[in-house]
Amino acid sequence: MPQARYFELPITEVIKRRSSTRSYNPVQLPDEVLEKLKAYSREIRGPFSGRVRLVFLDVSAFEEQTGKKIGTYGFIRGAQHFIAGIVAKGEKDLEELGYVFEQLILYATSLGLGTCWLGGTFRRKSLQEAVALKKTEMLPAITPVGYAARKEKMLDMGISGILSREKRLTKRPSGPGPSIVGQRKPKRKPWPELFFYQRLGYPLPKNEAGDFQAPLEMVRLAPSASNRQPWRVIKSEDCWHFYLEPSLLTNKVLGFEIQRIDLGIALCHFELTARELGLPGNWIVLTTGLPSLGAEKLQYVASWRLSP
Repeated sequence: MPQARYFELPITEVIKRRSSTRSYNPVQLPDEVLEKLKAYSREIRGPFSGRVRLVFLDVSAFEEQTGKKIGTYGFIRGAQHFIAGIVAKGEKDLEELGYVFEQLILYATSLGLGTCWLGGTFRRKSLQEAVALKKTEMLPAITPVGYAARKEKMLDMGISGILSREKRLTKRPSGPGPSIVGQRKPKRKPWPELFFYQRLGYPLPKNEAGDFQAPLEMVRLAPSASNRQPWRVIKSEDCWHFYLEPSLLTNKVLGFEIQRIDLGIALCHFELTARELGLPGNWIVLTTGLPSLGAEKLQYVASWRLSP
């Protein structure tokens, strides 16, 4: 867990500052900033056994070498650098990718850089050769990285309006369409809809969360595809159990369950905050002995088990 050596701000402050930046100052990042990002990326380890590769792409070099652009369907403007998140196919692969990639995004945020999770609004084919994608790997997400442009707010308001209208009008997925993981400062579900005690449907009062109130609040603030916030957390005995609430709006046309990435992001926020606060525990995946918590219709992901 490398954040203690790199982050100069409390992780809770970094999480609150992170937002989706879609318009960038079209300048190259200084070499020292890129090197900081790359050095940090090499130290990140996720909670599972998935193998994640984070590939840094220079837009000018990419266009010169391939004769193509990094297509984002007009959602991103001015960015001169992108980072591709690649993961080897396997169990908990997308959760691992979400965790690792979000940790790098938070570090970029701490450096004053803008980012934007892109899960369905980029052209994968133009990137697969550049990142040497293997048949055993997936390229589920990318992010631009750079300094936000002054006109960012106006552009963001327009795109957020489009996404909001799309969310109201769409009842079932009809195509690849816009799929941005996290909008800029969107509304979040209230605490009682996300966190439960002993059984789903029994909201966990904030004052009953104890020292874990801050980690859970950082989960609540995490970005997610179309701001669905698909995580549900149930406290039982010595564990915090994380579940995924499936949605009919999950864009299966992409070929992967994008909401599993959201769960990885939530796990990242929870653990980084818990570690910074000195709260003991570790991730486990219960294959047997999972208590009956009234969550049979949800998908179990992992549990944070408290340690003495």
